[in-house]
This record gives sequence, structure tokens and C-alpha cells, in this order.
Amino acid sequence: MSDLFFYGTLRHQPLLELVLGRPQSQLTLSEATLRDHAVYGVKDQAFPMIVEEPGSLAPGVLVKGLSQDDLDRLAFYEGGFDYDLSPQVVDLVDGSQAKARVFYPEPGLWTPGKPWSLQEWSGVWGDLTLLAAQEVMAYFGKVDTGTIARSFPSIRTRAWAKLAARQRRTDDPRDIEKDVIVHRRTRAYVDYFGIEEIDLQHRQHDGSMGRVLNRNGLMQGSAVVVLPYDPVRDTVLLLEQFRTPVFLIDDPEPWMWEPVAGMIDPGETPEDAAHREAQEEAQVTLNGLEYAGGAYSSSGSSTEYIHLYVGLADLTKVIDNGGLASEGEDIRTQIMPYATFMGRVDNNEFKDLPLLSLAHWLARHRDRLRG
Repeated sequence: MSDLFFYGTLRHQPLLELVLGRPQSQLTLSEATLRDHAVYGVKDQAFPMIVEEPGSLAPGVLVKGLSQDDLDRLAFYEGGFDYDLSPQVVDLVDGSQAKARVFYPEPGLWTPGKPWSLQEWSGVWGDLTLLAAQEVMAYFGKVDTGTIARSFPSIRTRAWAKLAARQRRTDDPRDIEKDVIVHRRTRAYVDYFGIEEIDLQHRQHDGSMGRVLNRNGLMQGSAVVVLPYDPVRDTVLLLEQFRTPVFLIDDPEPWMWEPVAGMIDPGETPEDAAHREAQEEAQVTLNGLEYAGGAYSSSGSSTEYIHLYVGLADLTKVIDNGGLASEGEDIRTQIMPYATFMGRVDNNEFKDLPLLSLAHWLARHRDRLRG
């Protein structure tokens, strides 16, 4: 049995229960503090770190009597955050002290930001963290911590997309809880993408319940797609980059001409992501955004929801070194007159569906944008 002191997100009861796989009623918890330490948010991240700080007290919770299975589950979850356990002595509210182990970050790995608040964190990041942890812990005993660490940014992106999906307006009178029956749902694969398998029935249009269907879903985050357009010069900007899935299907042209595109990061709005991606991929500053609609990219196979924009910009330069090296991107850009662009659209020279959607939207709204 082991005793651990938690100072960060695992103080959040629903998260601790999820990671350990058992309710708080089965745990022995006590409020405690760690002397000469303070808790700060990690700069540019949504989780905290603990640092030595003479005279400060780091509040937390002491959890006693954790089993080896508990420790294995904690190591699996925290393994993606590069923490290691270190022995410490904590102070309890009754004035006594207790020995406990504490998760410490690797020295020099992160930069502390502002002081961290559990209440503020839970209000902003609590729901997302719980959704991400559900996916992480579903793979406990199935994959190693390295796989989870590599997949964790994408897991959080998928969680952010799920929160957004739950908020979409609906006028559909059907009751999902009554009209969809889930018999089995499993997470089958995790990496940059996730795959879930499900056995379900859904109510048919004649009112009867259909047979049990076995289906798979490619689990993805939400994305933005932006076609930069210069209404003064009447030009558009396109990107060319290698696309692995197009290569995998044996298409002889895996280098695709596309608009700017990218995933919406946790905490971002679609508009935030549109401006960021235009800078990262094309080194273009957008002066404004015209929303051209939102839709699922392939609702029969993927959860990806795309927000489409035409981005107004001064298009004066092209590049051949766009994108982020950390993401393996190798992007070049091209500026072409609107008439040339639409001629290529009508000649079926492009194979990217969002590009075609934005081309037709631009054709309908070009006179207004130019005016």
C-alpha cells in the first residue's frame, strides 16, 4: 500500500475517481499541504506543476492506502505528462505529518506561469479533462504510456470537439435516449486518430426499432478550412502539400492543392484557429473572415466537423517553406487570379472537397466582397 499527495488536477474528485476506476467512498482522503512548495500553471498549457518555493504552502489532498493497481493506473495516466514520483513529508490539518510520494515534473521540462487555482481550472478545463481521461483510461492495459503520450494532444483535441458537438442547436424532436439503443461500445485504436466500435439499434422512419448494427467511427477533432481571397486584386491563395491517405489509396497525385486547414486546438474558437493556421501554413495575415458554413466532412465514417471560411487578405507573396516542422508539414503556396481558379474548378482539376465547396461559395458572394 502507498500514500500519495496530489496538488494538481487529481484533486478534482471526478477525475481522481475516473483514473483510479473506483468511487471516492472507497478511498481514504485528507486535506494536506506541502511546505516550501507552490503550484503554478505550466506556461501555455492547461495543467499545473509544483516548484520549490521557500515559505510557500502547496495545498492538496493526501490519499492513503493506494494499491498496486491504483499506482499502475496513476502511472499510466501521468506517464503522458512526464512526471516522476518523489518522497516528501506533508502537513495535515490536525497538525500531524505524514510521509507521501508526490508527482514531480522532469527538471527544466516546463516553464511555470501564473499561480494555479483548482477552482479556476475546473471551470475552464474540467469537462474537457474528464472526456480526455475517459479515452486515456479506456486503453489502460491495452497500450503503453508512450502511445498515450504521443496521442494525448489529439485526444484533447477530440475531447474539445465533443464538447462543441454537444452544444450544437437542434430542432429534431426525436429523443436519442429512447431512439438509439447501444449494446456495446469500445475504443479499438488510439493514435493521431481514434477508432471506436459500436453495436446499436436506432428507430427507423416507420417508427419501429431497426436491427442491431455493427459500425465503426474514425474519431477526430473539429477543423477549420480557410480560402484566402484578396477582393482588391481578385486573387485566391492555395497550398500544396503531400497527403498520406491519398498516397495510401494509390492515387498517382498525392500532392494536393488545398485551402489553409487545421484542427481546432482545445480552448480555441474556430475563428482563432483560422487566423493561426493562416499564419502557420501560408504566412498570411487575415483581415477578416466570412463564414461559409459548417458540416461533417464524411458523416458515414468520421466525426470530423469542418468550419468553412473565406479569409480576406492582401495576397502579395508566395512561400515554399510553410507549415510547422514539428508536425512534418512541407507547404508551398500559389496565388492565382479568380478567373483562373474557377476555370480549374470547372475543369475538375482539384480533388479537395472543402476547396470545391469554398469555390462555389465564393462564386456566389464575390461581387459583394469586391464591393
